[in-house]
Amino acid sequence: MTHLKITAAAAMLACTTLAAQATGISDDKVKIGVLTDMSGQYADSGGKGSVEAAKMAIEDFGGKVQGKPIELVFADHQNKADIGGTKARQWWDAEGVDMIMDLNNSAIAGAVFTLAKERNKVAISTGALSTGLTNEFCAPTTVHYTVDSYSLGKSAVESIMAQGKKDWFILAVDYAYGKVTAATVTDFVKESGGKVLGTVYHPFNASDFSSFMMQAQASKAQVVALANATQDTVNSIKTAREFGMTRNITFVPQLIYINDAHAMGLELGQGLTFATAFYWDRNDESRAWSKKYQARMKKMPSMNQASVYSAVTQYLKAIDAAGTDEGVAVTNQLKKMKINDVFSQNGYVREDGRMVHDMFLAQMKSPKESKGAWDYYKILDTIPGDKAFQPLSKSTCSLVTKK
Repeated sequence: MTHLKITAAAAMLACTTLAAQATGISDDKVKIGVLTDMSGQYADSGGKGSVEAAKMAIEDFGGKVQGKPIELVFADHQNKADIGGTKARQWWDAEGVDMIMDLNNSAIAGAVFTLAKERNKVAISTGALSTGLTNEFCAPTTVHYTVDSYSLGKSAVESIMAQGKKDWFILAVDYAYGKVTAATVTDFVKESGGKVLGTVYHPFNASDFSSFMMQAQASKAQVVALANATQDTVNSIKTAREFGMTRNITFVPQLIYINDAHAMGLELGQGLTFATAFYWDRNDESRAWSKKYQARMKKMPSMNQASVYSAVTQYLKAIDAAGTDEGVAVTNQLKKMKINDVFSQNGYVREDGRMVHDMFLAQMKSPKESKGAWDYYKILDTIPGDKAFQPLSKSTCSLVTKK
């Protein structure tokens, strides 16, 4: 009998201790780490702009949460998973970082999500595209915030197919991203009753796209999907325009940031149709915030940078509501919230960590249609988040309860 009383008392003490650990702010401060590409091919859509967006969110929140100061640190992952993983471990194990974000490289995001699960820390990826982050890498403290290859592909393919354009050709970069994206686009085209007439892969940073465009042109496709990114996308479009292909073929890049549109220019990019999660000139709220960002960075924000601002803001709101910065408690609070702000429309975080929100079908304007600098897009359609993102019925995340 005495033994049972002691055991019960010990159990009550353990529960009390756990509850105490899950309340309040650890280390008397909230520390956020932006782990991003500061010097490589994704630096323009993330990098210093992501750091600045995080600073803006902290400033607009008042610099404190639950009466405790908010601190920001940042580092360059150099697009190397070992460097990104080492920095994440250092931040979490030795430097008191509570949340790591941006992670604009899928391999690095996957490594950091794994560490987040082990350490009960929050990781929010705004920059990676792999659907694996809400499938095999999902965890109780991780969130995939902006877009993924599924939402970008599905939103664009279904919208173009609705215009009656059913014959497609795919030009993809020859590494994991290109192959996964090409397979995703193929599935969506076939599911919508269309045909993929051919797929060709090009080397990363290819110097000449002529032979690839000749194959696309010979296929007689109505639509060419570009499963590449950054300079490869720009060079693909340059070659297509030189061949006169853009006059009667719809080109659909699977990933365009406004930074790419700016580098490309409207003369070259006019008519390109693609899915995006954000456009600075979409409404009064997005315009007001983007102009503040532009005043600091001398350019308009990418969808990644706008989502960094949103994610930091919502994370701090979740801490404030939960009364703690403990990982599971904060993430559970995020999953209870509706997210409507400068970035997100009709947003919410699902049980698999996917932040679901409206997507937009955009088209680059002609030079005549543009009213000035950064006036690049026409928004053709809004795709509700529940239709844009992978449904939970297809999820392989261990946190999802199958019905």
